[in-house]
Amino acid sequence: MKALILVGGYGTRLRPLTLNVPKPLVEFGNKPIMLHQIEALVEAGVTTVILAVSYMSNVLEEKLEQHAKRLGIQILYSHEEEPLGTAGPLALAKKYLLVGDNPEPFFVLNSDVISDYPFSRLLEFHRGHGKEGTICVAKVEEPSKYGVVVYDQENGQIQRFVEKPQEFISNKINAGMYIFNPSVLNRIEPRPMSIEKEVFPFMANAGELFCMELEDFWMDIGQPKDFLRGMCMYLTSLRKRSPEALHKGSNIVGNVLIDESVKIGENCKIGPNVVLGPGVVIADGVRIKRCTVMRDAKIKSHSWLESCIIGWESRVGQWARLENVTVLGQDVNVQDEIYLNGVRILPHKSISASVPEPQIIM
Repeated sequence: MKALILVGGYGTRLRPLTLNVPKPLVEFGNKPIMLHQIEALVEAGVTTVILAVSYMSNVLEEKLEQHAKRLGIQILYSHEEEPLGTAGPLALAKKYLLVGDNPEPFFVLNSDVISDYPFSRLLEFHRGHGKEGTICVAKVEEPSKYGVVVYDQENGQIQRFVEKPQEFISNKINAGMYIFNPSVLNRIEPRPMSIEKEVFPFMANAGELFCMELEDFWMDIGQPKDFLRGMCMYLTSLRKRSPEALHKGSNIVGNVLIDESVKIGENCKIGPNVVLGPGVVIADGVRIKRCTVMRDAKIKSHSWLESCIIGWESRVGQWARLENVTVLGQDVNVQDEIYLNGVRILPHKSISASVPEPQIIM
C-alpha cells in the first residue's frame, strides 16, 4: 500500500522552530512529527510513503533515509515548484500512486496532524462501504470556528459540509486523514486546488464520500499553543497504551516523558505534561510544567517554566520565569532573572531584559 503525506511549505505557524528545521522533523514527544505518522502507516501495511514537499526537501531526504531503511519501506519525494493547495499534490504524485497492475486504495494525510492514527480501522471501514473515499472526522468543542461535516450517523455517508455554522449543525470536523480509491485522481487537476472545497463536496453529492469518527485524541499541532495541547493529549494516550514509557520518581508529577540521557538536579519538580529531549540538563530547584524542552537545552537553577517550548541548545538562566506559550528558537540564551510572557524568540538571540507582554523578538 501507498500513502501520501502533504508536507507543504515553510511551516510559518510553528516559527521560530521551523526556521532551522523543516516542520515534519520538529520533535514531538521526542520523535520527529512525521515519524509518528510513518510508523503508524507501516503498521497498517504501507510500504511506500510519498512526501509532497517544497521547502528544505534535501534536509528531509537526508534525515528520513535511515528511518526508511530501518522500517523496510520506500520514501519518495514529489517536489512542488509552486504551492498546489491540498488537492494539487495528489495530481502531481499520480505517477507514484498508480504504480502497479492493480492500484490499491491509498492514504493521504496532512503533516500537522497528531493522533492515535487508526489506519487499519480506516482501511477496513473504507473497504466495507466500497465507495471512492473516506475521511476521518474529529469531535470539537467549538464547531463555529471550523467547517463541519454533516453525515448519516448510522453508516457514515457524508451529506454536506457547512463552513463555520452559527447555529449547531454538527460538532465533527475534517481531521486531515483520508483514504481514497485511485479513481479519485480523475477529479483532481495538476494546479493549485483545494480538496476541501473543490473535490469533497462533489464526491459527497455523488454519494462517494464517507467518514469515520476518531475515537481517541486528535490535534492539528501546526502552531505552538496547539503543539502544547497536542503534547498533553499524546502523553495521556501514552499513559493508556505504554505507561512504561513515562518517567516515575519523587520529583515527577503526572505524565512526563524523559530521554534516558537527561540530567536532573536536586529539589526539582517536573510535570505534569512535560517532555525532555536528549542531552537536556536541568539544574537544582527547577520547576517545569506543560513544556517541551528539546535536545541539548540547559535550564539553570531555580528557574520556572510553564507552557513553553524550549528549542535545541537553548539556555535558560537562574531564577528566570517563562510562561504563556513562550517559544525559544534554536540556541537562544535567556540570562538570569529574566521574565518572558508569551514571547517568541528567533534563533541565536541573547535576552538580557524581561519581556512582560507577548511579542516576537527578531
